[in-house]
Amino acid sequence: MTAITTTALGSRLDTALGRLTMYRLVLWVLAVLAGYSLLLNVLGWLTFGLPEMLVHLALCLGLTYASSQGLAALFRVRPHTESSLITGLLLYFLFWPSQPAQGLQLAEIAGVALACVLASASKYALAWRGRHIFNPAAAGAFLAGLTGLNIATWWAATPAMLWLVLPGVLLVLYRTRKFAMAAVFTVVAVSIVAADLLQAGMDLPEALWQTLAQRPVLFFVGFMLTEPLTLPPRRWQQLALAAVVGALFAVPYNLGFVANSPELALLAGNALAFAVGQRGGVRLAFVASRPLTPTTTEFSFRPERPVRFAPGQALELHLPPDTTGGTRAARGDGKGDGKSAGKRDGKSAGKGDGKGIRRVFSLTSAPDASLLTIGVGTAEPVSSAKRSLLALEAGDGLTATTVNGDFLLPRNPATPVLLIAAGIGITPYMAQLAAASAGTPSGDRDVVLLYLAKNAAELGYAEELQRSGARVLARLADGSAPPAFMQDAGSRRIDAAALKELVPDISGRVVFVSGSPASVRSLRAAARGAGARRVHVDTFTGY
Repeated sequence: MTAITTTALGSRLDTALGRLTMYRLVLWVLAVLAGYSLLLNVLGWLTFGLPEMLVHLALCLGLTYASSQGLAALFRVRPHTESSLITGLLLYFLFWPSQPAQGLQLAEIAGVALACVLASASKYALAWRGRHIFNPAAAGAFLAGLTGLNIATWWAATPAMLWLVLPGVLLVLYRTRKFAMAAVFTVVAVSIVAADLLQAGMDLPEALWQTLAQRPVLFFVGFMLTEPLTLPPRRWQQLALAAVVGALFAVPYNLGFVANSPELALLAGNALAFAVGQRGGVRLAFVASRPLTPTTTEFSFRPERPVRFAPGQALELHLPPDTTGGTRAARGDGKGDGKSAGKRDGKSAGKGDGKGIRRVFSLTSAPDASLLTIGVGTAEPVSSAKRSLLALEAGDGLTATTVNGDFLLPRNPATPVLLIAAGIGITPYMAQLAAASAGTPSGDRDVVLLYLAKNAAELGYAEELQRSGARVLARLADGSAPPAFMQDAGSRRIDAAALKELVPDISGRVVFVSGSPASVRSLRAAARGAGARRVHVDTFTGY
């Protein structure tokens, strides 16, 4: 009963979060925290003064928004409204609210104002090929601190705020699937700080409480360290980065004009991530689209320069705003696993769906192909983002911001694998199979693919699957017969017993599962029940 309840709760949570992009989710969480801070002030739990807090909030939001709009006009690009608002809210929590009526604090107000403008400017001045290198809020706070006008205090790290900061952080980490990274950072940072407090005479519970409730560990890891655009592409790199930043965050040092601070630790981590990741966005030219099934479409793009990626990784597209106002629809391959790699920004146009303009799609082309291709669901209900894709004409340009992900086949080509695809979840496997059929060392790999679809017409990439040489099993919900080269897996529900019957040697295979959160959850449980030892998953929340 507990497992069933947990699964149902997880499905409802995935469905709810799937209605928002990461950008919109973080904006709403920070907005709720800002409102909560005002309530705490009214109740006396915070003592800044309500007028002062309102002025501080208006200053941060107003200046980041205005400077973002101005800089976008100067550089002739579309402004990222949500990004500016998120940056403003972060700076609201980083600097103490000042009292405008006291002339002695005008310098502090000027410091906050400078931080806001510098944060916006960093997205353009401290950028490479259209991608900002450093977290804007951290960059603005650090540079403003160097002037001596004001320094960041990270006042969000107060016990009263903890009761809402914690669930907000957990919600964001759940959506990004960054719990492991957050855990590494938290363990490293808390261990170092708590050890120092223990040496100072505190007992362990008090040391842990002070570290978590009065230092910005949780706020830092939830809203800033895990910012997708400034993360390296691979999971092991992200875990290593978390450990390094955790140490820089916690170990005291003083280098003369700079001393340890959360913002400096984050900026150092950003620089390391930039060194190992894809350096900057890539301009793409739309080439063509073709129908894959009655409800899915493939889109192909020509990059201005080669894009480095491994088969199974995903590409974040910075989509043009939807201005069609039409009814052509789109749904699918919205990746909900934290692969989206832009700082929580985005702006919809036309009849938008409120989810922003950055979306993540699995690459279906081989790494050495001249064109980049993605497979996208194009069925009802209407989606603003997918309307934007459907409205593209040959030669139209857009930007790919990042490539990342760890949904990769084992390096050893002798390792047999089972690939399970539910609907649009077939897409990450296409690059892997394309690379294998192109003559790479993985071409001799023992591959079994279990493809779940509504009917035979919804089996996308049938020709490519036949050419791949993989053993393909098709489970069609309507009981129809799959193409001759596929083994008919019937129409029954795929549980542990059914999976064991279809793939008797599953315990000796590395299993990969891709599809919607509900499908992935069910199929992963089935694989575990059938004896699979290693199961890797890739979830698509859809939009």
